[in-house]
Amino acid sequence: MVKITKEAALEYHQNGRPGKIEVTPTKPHSTQTDLSLAYSPGVAYPCLEIQQNPDEVYKYTDKGNLVAVITNGTAVLGLGDIGAMSGKPVMEGKGLLFKIYGGVDVFDIEVNETDPDKFCEAVEKIAPTFGGINLEDIKAPECFAIEERLKRTLDIPVMHDDQHGTAIISAAGLKNALEVAGKKIDDVRLVVNGAGAAAISCTKLYMALGLKKENILMLDSKGVITSDREKLTPQKAFFATDRRDAKTLEEAMRGADVFVGLSKGNILSQDMIRSMNDNPIVFALANPVPEISYEDALSARPDVLMATGRSDYPNQINNVIGFPYIFRGALDVHAKAINEEMKLAAVHAIADLAKQAVPDIVNEVYHVNELTFGPKYFIPKPVDPRLITEVSMAVAKAAIDSGVARTAITDFEAYRNNLRQMLGQETKLTRHLHATAARHPQRVVFAEGAHPNMLKAAVQAKQEGICQPILLGNPDRLRRVANRMKLDLSDIKIIDMRADNEQKHRATYAKHLAEKRARQGFTFEEAYDKMYERNYFGMCMVENGDADAFITGLYTRYSNTIRVAKEVIGIRPEYEHFGTMHILNTKRGVYYIADTLINRHPDAGVLTDIAKLAASSVKFFNDKPNIAMVSYSNFGTDTTGSPQRVHEAVETMQREFPDLAIDGEMQVNFALNKKLRDEKYPFSRLKGKNVNTLVFPDLSSANSGYKLLQALSPDTEVIGPIQMGLNKPIHFTDFECSVRDIVNITAVAVIDAYVEKIKNRK
Repeated sequence: MVKITKEAALEYHQNGRPGKIEVTPTKPHSTQTDLSLAYSPGVAYPCLEIQQNPDEVYKYTDKGNLVAVITNGTAVLGLGDIGAMSGKPVMEGKGLLFKIYGGVDVFDIEVNETDPDKFCEAVEKIAPTFGGINLEDIKAPECFAIEERLKRTLDIPVMHDDQHGTAIISAAGLKNALEVAGKKIDDVRLVVNGAGAAAISCTKLYMALGLKKENILMLDSKGVITSDREKLTPQKAFFATDRRDAKTLEEAMRGADVFVGLSKGNILSQDMIRSMNDNPIVFALANPVPEISYEDALSARPDVLMATGRSDYPNQINNVIGFPYIFRGALDVHAKAINEEMKLAAVHAIADLAKQAVPDIVNEVYHVNELTFGPKYFIPKPVDPRLITEVSMAVAKAAIDSGVARTAITDFEAYRNNLRQMLGQETKLTRHLHATAARHPQRVVFAEGAHPNMLKAAVQAKQEGICQPILLGNPDRLRRVANRMKLDLSDIKIIDMRADNEQKHRATYAKHLAEKRARQGFTFEEAYDKMYERNYFGMCMVENGDADAFITGLYTRYSNTIRVAKEVIGIRPEYEHFGTMHILNTKRGVYYIADTLINRHPDAGVLTDIAKLAASSVKFFNDKPNIAMVSYSNFGTDTTGSPQRVHEAVETMQREFPDLAIDGEMQVNFALNKKLRDEKYPFSRLKGKNVNTLVFPDLSSANSGYKLLQALSPDTEVIGPIQMGLNKPIHFTDFECSVRDIVNITAVAVIDAYVEKIKNRK
């Protein structure tokens, strides 16, 4: 766990623009017309529509995606009663988490009021602004009365996350921990140390899962809460026990099955852990110092199932696993409340998710490969991208079924896709690519079969039905790597191109290659030797019809791969060169960038071929190419060097393709700013058009251009490199490619192979 210093934290919060969140416009606002629509006089029309039908507020405003995170600062993050203003950094942090994990907008509101009734009055008066209220860091017992009143008086979801967030996540963890331990919830004995808001809510939710009240011992600072204790709050009195054999924590722990700590650090001893039943479950949730350390608990009882609130140990109980998605689901059906049915739906969804195969991004973040359901993993990790779909959908469905939803979701698969797209997990473009490939799966050879990312991508592509993978490499080594990463290769073909049993294929491929390249000096013996190399062997598989597509590049230098591709596959007869393209899926739209990988210093002829290939490739993706050929000058202002070469390529393209929307040379800002370009250069063939394809004057600018956009815009999805112009579907990756990148390239390769087959049939 990284040590956080005071200096680093203060610098983080003040550096650049102070604070952690901002308000961003969502509508055009650059013209007078835009401003007139946004404000006066245009804004009057939606106001009147809402006056006639209040539910229209969800249609015309951000209410349906806006949550208030509200506190009075009386119980801030372990700091206690530090006041409303002092709690603002925490509320901004909560807003940040809402946005990055759930796509939910937040106004943080700090109310300088400790009287519960006056606090509620303030919240009730501002409630029309919001689609939901997240109460935060309000001390007990006032928080119970505040939440109860607001849930009664408001017709939007209200949740005190300190209570219910912890309850939902820990309940999901408890459900799974009991399954791992082989215990039934209605049989176990529970000890809860702490009787604050979180402890009360957690224990009630455990009871909703089946825990028996008579099997619960709850402790506060005075010891076990017993029925003979005077002046108990109603919340504590509910859990008071008639047992007299346990007064202290030490006595309560004897024979217990489950311990849940919501109190303070280092109050649980190893002897107390040893006194518990077999396979004890210990949730030590005090932060940052748990009731007992992970190491001490395991040392005392190797069979313990342990959870903490810390990220540096297994099974972290972290509220971010719940609240962004609970509110997401509630907001999306315009719910009037967050009820018990919705909370339980979230519990089951979170618990079920931990039993599913862990996505690659989770393993990458935590630098592990072995996360599988069991003692060290019975709660999903906070970074699991599936939480937004599984939890939000479960909560939304429960809201509909329980009658608190104002609007119903009828197509949950479409809703799932919208949730993925909202956070950039899966866009419409990639969904289309994957769906198209899955309709026509092809045989795809993966060159570097032992590379972890390529191995994972092959398995994932097979699971999604995108392709029938073929892995090149030593079978024993591949299986060892797969076993280490817990990947199933049972139905995936593995070929060792160096093995004795591949001698016949090597000979066949060598003969074909030697005949094809005889005039370039190839002999059979030389070609046969090359068949021991993965790129030669794999490309020959495609060339000879033993596979449909080939993916390579994680280990091999591009210069070598390009040379092999030219020798084995060859360039399509209508071109003299080939190239690559990257697709950038940005908030402004989809852009196609060429040539990003192959041609270092293209002349006018090469640039012409790249432009032709780019136009063809954009059409391949069912888009209409509007091509700007870019340089550092505009339309002949510089008549030497690369501008002149681009200028000549444009002339050739316009002459040969009079109906193609292509022009240049032009600077990038003119290419992407239609208004600026049309005013300055009204003669352009691109007048009135939004450019979606950029052809750069050389490899350096194209490669740097797409990587610059990728680095400056983390939300931009990048697909590629995509090969353009070879005779067969040979596609390249690079050493930076993630598993997702390789799967996307595989989908493109599959579609490429299928289209090639269709052409050959005609």
